[in-house]
Amino acid sequence: LYYNSSSSKPHGIEGLNIAIVGDILHSRVARSNILLHGALGNKVTLVGPPTLAPPLFEDAYRDLGVKVSHNLREGLEGADVVICLRMQFERQSEFFVPSIREYSREFCVTEEVLSSCCPDAVILHPGPVNRGIEVASDVAFGPRSLVRDQVKNGVALRMAVLFWLVVGGN
Repeated sequence: LYYNSSSSKPHGIEGLNIAIVGDILHSRVARSNILLHGALGNKVTLVGPPTLAPPLFEDAYRDLGVKVSHNLREGLEGADVVICLRMQFERQSEFFVPSIREYSREFCVTEEVLSSCCPDAVILHPGPVNRGIEVASDVAFGPRSLVRDQVKNGVALRMAVLFWLVVGGN
């Protein structure tokens, strides 16, 4: 369950519109989320430049109804959840984007973009956050952000999985 920014009512995690923005090509987080949200019946839109969100993802995940958008505003339209991915600077020697400045100008998730495209959406980011590149600081740590909860719960979840693996969960 999560609470969106405009309501105190909890919302389930099924039947959502999920937008995943950023370096889809190199992201394990993106692939995991695509499979998870597909299994939950959520609609997933991958958003990024063609070099980082290639159309082949639409073909690869066609059975799950995944769509790819190369326009931030179009990709975020009607989203309930926006998952921003870290720009992987270590990959940029291969020139997947002309420059980080151009990438952030086209794909940085800002409050202005969210307010016009998906005013009730919540924000997630697996971290670390490159503020002002993939997401604006006021969004990443503002009232619609679930990033701190995501990080806190992620640590507990990984601890539980490791415990289960070591002890031999039944």
